[in-house]
Amino acid sequence: MTTRHTLKFWLNDQLIEFDRLPVTQTLLDYLRLTQVLRGTKEGCAEGDCGACTVLVGRLEGDQLKYESVNACIRFVGSLDGCHVVTIEHLKGKNGALHPIQQAMVTHHGSQCGFCTPGFVMSLYAMWMSELEPDVATIERYLQGNLCRCTGYEPIIKAALDIGEHGKLHEDYLIAEQDQMVQNLSALQNDQMLAIESEAEKLFAPATLDQFASIYAQNPEATIVAGATDVGLWVTKFMRDISPVIFTSRLKDFRKIEVSDTAITVDGGASYTDMLAAIDEHLPQLSQFWRRIGGEQVRNMGTVGGNIANGSPIGDTPPPLIALGATITLRKGDERRTLELEKYFITYGKQDRAAGEIVEQIHIPLPDEDQLFACYKISKRRDEDISALCGAFSAKIDDGRISDIRIAFGGMAGTPKRASHVEAALKGAPWSERSIADAKQLFEQDFEPLSDWRASATYRMAAAQNLLERFYLEHADENAISLDDLHQAATLEALS
Repeated sequence: MTTRHTLKFWLNDQLIEFDRLPVTQTLLDYLRLTQVLRGTKEGCAEGDCGACTVLVGRLEGDQLKYESVNACIRFVGSLDGCHVVTIEHLKGKNGALHPIQQAMVTHHGSQCGFCTPGFVMSLYAMWMSELEPDVATIERYLQGNLCRCTGYEPIIKAALDIGEHGKLHEDYLIAEQDQMVQNLSALQNDQMLAIESEAEKLFAPATLDQFASIYAQNPEATIVAGATDVGLWVTKFMRDISPVIFTSRLKDFRKIEVSDTAITVDGGASYTDMLAAIDEHLPQLSQFWRRIGGEQVRNMGTVGGNIANGSPIGDTPPPLIALGATITLRKGDERRTLELEKYFITYGKQDRAAGEIVEQIHIPLPDEDQLFACYKISKRRDEDISALCGAFSAKIDDGRISDIRIAFGGMAGTPKRASHVEAALKGAPWSERSIADAKQLFEQDFEPLSDWRASATYRMAAAQNLLERFYLEHADENAISLDDLHQAATLEALS
């Protein structure tokens, strides 16, 4: 493979080039300390508050797609071939405020102003894809932005009023899009990007084959996809992560293919990439999927990364295990497939050899008569880290449970099935009595820990009540609504 040694991306209207670069250089620090673009704020430094939100544009075919991201955990090494847009780049006609900024002023959407640039950038991403958003859409785009003093009502009013202050076709990014497409096209190639010094190595492969090859050669390397986890290793624990392999250039590692029986997802596909397939083919996960972090986190985080890291509180393994998902692991040109539940061995240990990547995830689609649901319990609705996550899949034949799979995250050192509960329910009547008896067996399946997210007692009670909720929601589909049970069966029972 041919290799180049200069990283290039566009920052607002400036071409940036690096031939030497610390692997842990975050975009936020680069903007504030090197470029002196200090409208992008540092709040949490972990991708939660949204004060550092910027837009990152990348080519998809001949189209330019912009997404909101957290600059605090986005590494500069992942930006090759991209266009970064900061708050300083926004402008209206003849030096006036940008329409989003003007709407915020008109509706008094800013008090202390610290969070305001992040809100504006998130609304900018929304405006480019949703010209007439409703309140639910606005709330989704603002999930990852925290305001401590203004309150969200005036910000939402501003978001609804953007169109009164300007037209999208007149926006600078839209008007100059053809030129930026040309600029970014000139940066695209199939060469491996490698920047090395005596102390550090940075690789950014352009193809999946390059990725598999370079990781096999450097099995000690840290793979960075969305950095929603690895970013915190750096910002919170000051960890050395070199050598690093960034997957952001891999256009052939984000595919999502749907057949009559399954969804096959490349390991580099983001949560946002998967959303359309989830809505169409796994609508039971639609609301759950929108509760995985905020918009910025979903734009950055990958399903493969969520699995590969082996976190006991990862959001995606429980529902995928409940559906019987498998994964394909690849090292060089060799591949193997295993059941997802067997990938997790114990806390901090997975069945992944040195140099192996999570290449694909294969998710069976539920049958028409298969009951399936997944629930996330967390301190706030869009929490990146949940106290626990429970997923349930069942088949009922002639009033009896012919098959059932129950998987939890946050209840053990790994995502894990509730095997004793499953055994008690399989073959039992689909009844309130069966559920009441079986839920006591969670204590044989799990010994949950107590931490800042939840106590062991809370986790056990929540798991038991989620099984009951799953039954109540599906005992009579027309009698009990999901919204009613969200409070009655879970929150009230656990208060």
